[in-house]
Amino acid sequence: MAEVTTLESLLEMGFDRNRAEKAVANTGNQGIEQAMDWLMEHENDPDIDEPYVPPVGNVLEGASDNEPSAQMTLGDTAEGIKRPMTEEEKRDQVKRLEELMRVKQAERRERERAEEVEKEKQRRRQGQELQQIRQKLQDDDMKKLAEQRRREKMEDKLARLGLIVFPLFGQFGGGGSSTTATSSQPAQPSPSSPTSQGPPPTKKEYDESRIQVRLLDGSTITTVFKAQEPLAAVRVYVQMNGNTPEGQDFTLLSLYPRHVYTELDMEKPLKELGLVPSAVLLVTKK
Repeated sequence: MAEVTTLESLLEMGFDRNRAEKAVANTGNQGIEQAMDWLMEHENDPDIDEPYVPPVGNVLEGASDNEPSAQMTLGDTAEGIKRPMTEEEKRDQVKRLEELMRVKQAERRERERAEEVEKEKQRRRQGQELQQIRQKLQDDDMKKLAEQRRREKMEDKLARLGLIVFPLFGQFGGGGSSTTATSSQPAQPSPSSPTSQGPPPTKKEYDESRIQVRLLDGSTITTVFKAQEPLAAVRVYVQMNGNTPEGQDFTLLSLYPRHVYTELDMEKPLKELGLVPSAVLLVTKK
């Protein structure tokens, strides 16, 4: 009787007979609530409306194998054996089942809404992680580009001044000034006799200059430059070997005589500026 009641109740609620029979069979005829759950979960199945074919031997529970009348399918049972119900009972049962259907549908909507919320949270987390990865890659690219531009700017500056970076670190070794000066001096002719006199001595020519630079904090650095190198070589040396903050603009000056060197002076050789064979320069802020 339970199977008849379940199937009949589904039909009373307006469910298609084919779907109702499938629901009752697939839930093992465990009641109207399980059948309704099955219908709502499988309502979008592509084969939901295919004709229901009951399995062989599907008979009413408790029927005797010796009674031919018991060999009835699920559909035959719903049509052939019914417990009479009054109209009022039918209305009450339909009302109760409709209320149950609304509760099930509300629960299903709430479950789907919770799933959508969780999916949205996951989508946002993935979006934030992707944005962080993109931002990190962009920051790395900007750092690389800034470093490349800094190197190119320094190379261009050195190229305009006609300088090579390596001599600034290795070639400016101290010492050898007197030897070089001596070697560059023309050889004096030896006297042919005690009474002969040679040509007058020539003025000593220096091809190097020993420059001492006093930095902003009072410390000093000293190195040797070629006499024909521009004053800009000294400034670059200070930038690369002094403790001047990066980006700090400065100028050079001499005290005796006092002279502040301009940008035009930076292109002039040390010899032309009177800084040979040695000089002391001061670093001052602009």
